[in-house]
Amino acid sequence: MSTPSDHAAIAVVIVNYNSGSYLARCVGSLPEGCAPSVWDAVVVDNRSTDGSEQVADGHSQGVRLIRSDRNLGFAAGANLGVRSTRAPYVLLLNPDARLTPGCLQGLVEELESRPDCAIVAPLVVNEDGTAQGNARGDPTMITGVLGRTSLVRRIFPRWPGAGRQVVPSEAAGAEPSVEVDWVSGACCLVRRRAFEDAGGFDEGYFLYWEDADLCRRIRQRGGRIRFRPDPAVPVVHTVGRSSEGASAEAIRAFHDSAYRYFVTHVASGRFNPARWAAWLLLKGRAEILKAFR
Repeated sequence: MSTPSDHAAIAVVIVNYNSGSYLARCVGSLPEGCAPSVWDAVVVDNRSTDGSEQVADGHSQGVRLIRSDRNLGFAAGANLGVRSTRAPYVLLLNPDARLTPGCLQGLVEELESRPDCAIVAPLVVNEDGTAQGNARGDPTMITGVLGRTSLVRRIFPRWPGAGRQVVPSEAAGAEPSVEVDWVSGACCLVRRRAFEDAGGFDEGYFLYWEDADLCRRIRQRGGRIRFRPDPAVPVVHTVGRSSEGASAEAIRAFHDSAYRYFVTHVASGRFNPARWAAWLLLKGRAEILKAFR
């Protein structure tokens, strides 16, 4: 196995779990996507059973493989990957995402020109080119009802109240970037020092919401989160590839993590009645989504 480079400016960390052929596509996009920066990459495999991790085993272009003997979840897997790298900037990238040529150059420039910027994300789009809404406002109780993955959004996708906390790609206006509350961990460039100072991801999150939690903790320490929605250099993300074979488990993990986030950042008091309301809302929402899946 190769060792992390002392000269890389960007360390790409990919947490893989049964991503099929998508991981090969993701890894194959790194050379052009990271250019002209020097980079290396690590794939942390959470005990995949489909053989997808083999694309990173003995890869010739600075890609290393770390095999876990169990499914650590995203947060713990990403922390393991970050600890195994040295570069000052860390690109967190989902295995079902792919970079477009030169898409990281603007993100690097953002971190280099803004010392207070800790995390910057590109425009992430679906396979059909539509914006995925990867930059968002802080979630609240109402997010569970009107958020981008809510039942309301599924039934009334064009209703303006649904997905109301998603930051539109036009929000930056004439500027190259805009400050936001948090960005999706599907693809974001993170300043290593800020990540480490915040203690990395909270490993109490198995899947989902760990990115919102990290961004909030970094902001509490004075770091800034920015969104750079350049439509010329997006990142293409096929949503949910690693969780599609275990949708019931993914739904449960989503709502467990949402509750953890809520009681940590929104209703932190142990006897706060909002905790019970949140638990009931999220429990009911999870059951409804299971019934509709």
